Amino acid sequence: MKDSIRHLIQQALDRLTAEGVLPEGLAPAIQVENTRDKSHGDFASNIAMMLAKPAGMKPRDLAQKLIEALPQDAQVSKVEIAGPGFLNFFQNTGALAGRLEAALADSQLSVRKAGAPQRVVIDLSSPNLAKEMHVGHLRSTIIGDAVGRVLEFLGDEVIRQNHVGDWGTQFGMLLAYLEEKPAAAETELADLEQFYRAAKQRFDESSEFADRARELVVKLQAGDADCLRLWTRFNDISLSHCQKIYDR
Repeated sequence: MKDSIRHLIQQALDRLTAEGVLPEGLAPAIQVENTRDKSHGDFASNIAMMLAKPAGMKPRDLAQKLIEALPQDAQVSKVEIAGPGFLNFFQNTGALAGRLEAALADSQLSVRKAGAPQRVVIDLSSPNLAKEMHVGHLRSTIIGDAVGRVLEFLGDEVIRQNHVGDWGTQFGMLLAYLEEKPAAAETELADLEQFYRAAKQRFDESSEFADRARELVVKLQAGDADCLRLWTRFNDISLSHCQKIYDR
């Protein structure tokens, strides 16, 4: 609505410039704001006060000229002068209600896609399986889901991608710790952050552990069966933690 009012004001300015009321070359930034008091209308502009000096007129006199030059618009029921020269615009609630009723009666809510449908890939939270999920993952999931729903509504084909961080050099450290404490793995993996910190501490304190972690990285990347078994076990447990968050 603000854009519509700006356009109406610009048309009035063009008309007054053509009539010689306003000098040539003015290019004001037309400001339209919500009114604080709805009894004074829905939107207000200070354009008359901005241009009163170059026009050589009192703000209220210029405001009256602007009102007379404004084109008719079904969305605006009336325009009044307020205070030192504000233009107060009253929205036509009947016209607004009509637009809403038309949108509700339309299966597409009167929203139409510009251009042909596309195939769009949406990246979601993509959590790191070595650590617990956090609020950033919630944020990207909500944004991704909202964007995906809007694009599907517009007719696009949406592919939702959730690429989890289940690979990399840190997994050698985690697999070494999982290999070192197989009996306690289920209990310790209940707190992924603690599991990660404990594995990192062992990596920093023990050169033998660090060497074993590096060895496991190489073996994992080479497709070693035992490494893949530990890696799969870690991922299954870690993904189950993620799934609980997604379910909530």
